Amino acid sequence: MSDITNPSSSAATRRAVISRGLGAAAVGVAASAMTTRAAKADGKSASANVAGGSSVASAGPGGNCFLKGTRIATAKGERRIEDLAVGDFLPTAFGGLRAIEWIGRFSRVRSDSAKAWVKSARPVRIARSALAPNVPHADLYVTQGHAVLIDGLLIPAGHLVNGTTISLDAADGHDVLEFFHVKLETHDVIFAEGAPCETLLKVDETMSNFADYLRKHGEQDAQQVHCAPIAGNGRRSAMLTKARRLVSPLLGPQKVDVIGARLGARASNFI
Repeated sequence: MSDITNPSSSAATRRAVISRGLGAAAVGVAASAMTTRAAKADGKSASANVAGGSSVASAGPGGNCFLKGTRIATAKGERRIEDLAVGDFLPTAFGGLRAIEWIGRFSRVRSDSAKAWVKSARPVRIARSALAPNVPHADLYVTQGHAVLIDGLLIPAGHLVNGTTISLDAADGHDVLEFFHVKLETHDVIFAEGAPCETLLKVDETMSNFADYLRKHGEQDAQQVHCAPIAGNGRRSAMLTKARRLVSPLLGPQKVDVIGARLGARASNFI
């Protein structure tokens, strides 16, 4: 795996993607009686030192980030996330053009390059056109807990893995994985490689520059809420998903299952 390449994308394509994101978001918000409240910080270290057999959280607010090299849509065109700055304006699904309030970062470190990355530490690779035609418009790498907006629902990327177009990347050749995230004043959806992805909701100690946020902004409001309904996150959600699938013939298809089936059908065209 390498940092994401930089093919050009037209303004028309960006406008089309933004339009799709806005439409999907509106459906999700209208269908939801209330938004999901933010999960509390899990207090894990900013730089996770991992090797085969160790454990790293696949989700958690601080760990839901974009891999270095990811291109983010801005008011002046796409830029790599590590080149963004506070005050840059980004098109969003819910709030139009919005300014970046803060940029968080953290790293995962593999202590033994002879061993594979543990499963929980590996980023999710969302292949070009995995979600829709030209969405994303280049391979997108995010942490497993990072949510993507699909049909008005925020779904963690790890829940979408199908083994083909959406998969856990081996990250071979990388002993350090650098991740970045963008925080706006409130939770929203921005466009990474053309795909609608959530912004940072909760700032906590998992970010290596957490002290910088505290110095500039102080303690964050504990009542932060998601901008759209979220499918769920963490082990408990995964267990509930498995249980639901066992009884799905009786209950009928759930929205996440329908989305997964659709993306699976798209994936079959790539084989």
